[in-house]
Amino acid sequence: MIIYNVTVKTETVIASDYVNWLKEEHIPDIIQTGCFTTAKILRLLEVDETDGPTFAVQYHAESKALYNRYIQHFSDDMRKKSADKWGQKVIAFRSVMEVVH
Repeated sequence: MIIYNVTVKTETVIASDYVNWLKEEHIPDIIQTGCFTTAKILRLLEVDETDGPTFAVQYHAESKALYNRYIQHFSDDMRKKSADKWGQKVIAFRSVMEVVH
């Protein structure tokens, strides 16, 4: 299994709206691509929240091929939608992990 992790730092004033958008719009859109089976939203603890909270969204893919399909065919549009909606109010970085146990 592959986990595509997107870590996002949000401004405090939009944090609640951002999480709602993730749950109601963004995550369902990504799951509908057929590349991921599930996704979880996590909030990082024990980090500096002076500029706002940090969240991690973990998308689970059954294979690296499905993850690659998402990157090749869908990720640009999904990133653009997020940037158009939130602009500089969120900062994201991404990582890919393989479950080994």
